[in-house]
Amino acid sequence: MKILLSSCLLAASAAMLAGCHESAPTPQTTVETVSAHVVESQQQPVSEDLRATGTVHAKETAVISAQVMGRIQQVLVHEGDSVRPGQTLAVLDDSSMRAALSQAQAAVKAAENQQAAAASNAKLAASTLDRYKQLQTQKSVSPQEMDEVSRRAEAAAAQLDAAQAQAQAARDQAHNASIMLSYTRLVAPFAGVVTARMADPGTMAAPGVPLLQIDRTGALQLQASVDESGIGVVRRGRRVPVTIGGALPGMQGTVAEIVPAADPASHSFLVKIDLPASNQLRPGMYGTADFTSGTRQAIVVPRSAVIQRGSLVYAYVLDGQGIAQLRYLTLGAAHGDLVEVLSGISPDEKLVDQPLDRDFAGKRIEVEP
Repeated sequence: MKILLSSCLLAASAAMLAGCHESAPTPQTTVETVSAHVVESQQQPVSEDLRATGTVHAKETAVISAQVMGRIQQVLVHEGDSVRPGQTLAVLDDSSMRAALSQAQAAVKAAENQQAAAASNAKLAASTLDRYKQLQTQKSVSPQEMDEVSRRAEAAAAQLDAAQAQAQAARDQAHNASIMLSYTRLVAPFAGVVTARMADPGTMAAPGVPLLQIDRTGALQLQASVDESGIGVVRRGRRVPVTIGGALPGMQGTVAEIVPAADPASHSFLVKIDLPASNQLRPGMYGTADFTSGTRQAIVVPRSAVIQRGSLVYAYVLDGQGIAQLRYLTLGAAHGDLVEVLSGISPDEKLVDQPLDRDFAGKRIEVEP
């Protein structure tokens, strides 16, 4: 009886162990399928560009400063004001200059009176000398009298010369005083726009200290710095693509001037590029110019397949099974509707086009025609 129970227990245990070794069924994972337009990465030759950055400036800029020392009474313009040639921009205290001019004018009047008196004396002395010469021919005057009259005529002529010189010196001094008075009114040298105001009424102006800056109305230039390693591709008269402030692409500029000496600190050359007329251009705007120096092979993708979120740049790339994987990218230069990819993409890979804000990661892509 004991043997029979043991056999039954052994048989039951064997059945339980056999059941434990049977494999459990594996659950099937489902991959979501979505439709999207797909583009491919390509390897193709692209232009080798030298990018120069700079700032928009007027072709002519005038920095207005005082030529005499004086306290500023009025500043009649502000930044952004348009000015015409000869328009008064600022006025200095002119009280001392007016006093100096009044003194100089009084000195002129006194000197001219002395000149008139000296001229009268010289005329009288000359006429007296003429009469004595006639009497001398008639033997009616002595040689001593003739000598005395001649010396008086010479002295009167010398006094007239001195009076004329003094009068001219007084007039020159009055003219200089008038010029100094004119320096108390600062005027615009040409038609333009005030781009900087560095002083206010009450400030003491000194010669050479900037007070205002005016940019001439008219054409503008992009003044860009070109590294010394690439200055060889820059030529005067060459037309180059220019982008201003990221808002004015597709503009063509012309190289007008290349400053021949490099900046010893940055080892770069200043290149001035004439810009076409545009109401959207303003001095001070940031701009770039691209000088093509050759071609090279690069991997490019359409811009529409690239997503930028702050400092992150990525795209949805399809694997061998057509499932989209999020891939982070490092971008290079843009070439029209294409953008160069420095890392993250290989040639002939498929990318989801125009992903916008949709999340395609881990989803199977059904390619739209």
